[in-house]
Amino acid sequence: MIEERFGMERRSFLKLAAGITAAIGLPITAVPAVARAMTSAPRPSVIWLHFQECTGCTESLLRAEHPTLEKLILELISLDYHETLMAAAGHQAELARRNAMAAHEGKYILVVEGALPTRDNGVYCQIGGKTAIELVKEVAADAAAVIAVGSCASWGGMPSTKPNPTGASSVAEVLGKPVLNIPGCPPNPYNLLTTVVHYLTLGELPALDDKGRPKFAYRRLIHDHCERRANFDAGRFAVQFGDEGHRQGFCLYKLGCKGPETYANCPSILFGDVGSGAWPVGCGHPCIGCTEKGIGFEKPIHALAELLSVTPPTQFARPAEPQGKGSTLATVGTVAAIGGLAVGIGAKIARNLGDHREHQEEERTGRPAKG
Repeated sequence: MIEERFGMERRSFLKLAAGITAAIGLPITAVPAVARAMTSAPRPSVIWLHFQECTGCTESLLRAEHPTLEKLILELISLDYHETLMAAAGHQAELARRNAMAAHEGKYILVVEGALPTRDNGVYCQIGGKTAIELVKEVAADAAAVIAVGSCASWGGMPSTKPNPTGASSVAEVLGKPVLNIPGCPPNPYNLLTTVVHYLTLGELPALDDKGRPKFAYRRLIHDHCERRANFDAGRFAVQFGDEGHRQGFCLYKLGCKGPETYANCPSILFGDVGSGAWPVGCGHPCIGCTEKGIGFEKPIHALAELLSVTPPTQFARPAEPQGKGSTLATVGTVAAIGGLAVGIGAKIARNLGDHREHQEEERTGRPAKG
């Protein structure tokens, strides 16, 4: 069953369940419960709405591996409405949404991708004859949980940047109540997957921070577990793109990296399963703070970050300390010459000193000094 449903061997599936269990902070004894939740039926219904966004969150989701997330997400849950992925269109698509809402009233999960325009009564985004505002309020009314995925849905993101002509707003602002936010541009797909599995396993959403983000993913500052942190502590910074420090992987703080004021697990779980360095800072670009409200898409990209957890020392070591070198033939010869000169000068001084003492002896006794 597991081989057919998830496209992996049972051993690999149990390793996946163990990894998800650890990610959400559960003890190892909870692995069987997580595995049961992932294989049990019926699968929970999910309705996924799109508004003002680039679909990057969905694209990131579809590129996850171990196993491929489209395989897992389509088998783990019943994705009843998703405008990008569903085969139906027009009236058939809207009918599928209404049927799912009726059949799973109070039990389905609503996922929202994208900001919602609120200016001029929301006329700048309409789907099936309804504005984004009307649609999200209608679907959220009977949802068991509402998840805002991506920075646009969580904070307003790119569409809400000044002058914000459409009045783009977050899901929480439109609904007038807190929702679970998984910010990022795009967010790491495993943060969403782990949140869903936590809900399936325990029947409740994971613990959230004061901004509605799952603590397991947004508890630590990027700066605190960045691979360039040692260079920050040592005072080694890139000061210009392409300079020697940038090429050597020095800290990007002086180029505007927002890691010191941004909470996310990007350095820990990376993106795309392609190996080390697969995240913005690892690739050489400063973090823009996309997971933080009021920083990403609001604070200038190359403005210095506020240091929340550490202050640089008043004095740093030089970015590149000169390396010591062994003696060369020339340096040995120079030292020998100086040494020989010193010996010659010493002999001359000693001889002069001896002559002076002999002269003093002649003056004192009136007899020639002994030679």
